[in-house]
Amino acid sequence: MHEMAITQSVVDAVCEHAAGRRVHSVTLEVGALCAVVPDSMEFCFELATEGTVAEGASLDIDMRPGAGRCRACGDSVVLQDFILLCPCGSADVEVTAGHDIRIRSMEVS
Repeated sequence: MHEMAITQSVVDAVCEHAAGRRVHSVTLEVGALCAVVPDSMEFCFELATEGTVAEGASLDIDMRPGAGRCRACGDSVVLQDFILLCPCGSADVEVTAGHDIRIRSMEVS
């Protein structure tokens, strides 16, 4: 389960930026092509925050669709999963977005 490693990296970054202040909530943008299961990430977040300034914080995950460009017809394509197929029928799609995870916001006091 790679969610634990990813979540631990997020928690480390959040705690570092909190600089000792209490973290109440974290909002993430997660690309649909990251192969992250939101429920698993929420479970891992609870475990990874134990004993940190983020313990008890809520996690909000905003899943964002991927994007690509068809090399055959040049159209932009929305990618919800790993099926890289353009409506024109071509599978020659270059992924341009959807592999990233971003900490969009965090609430601290």
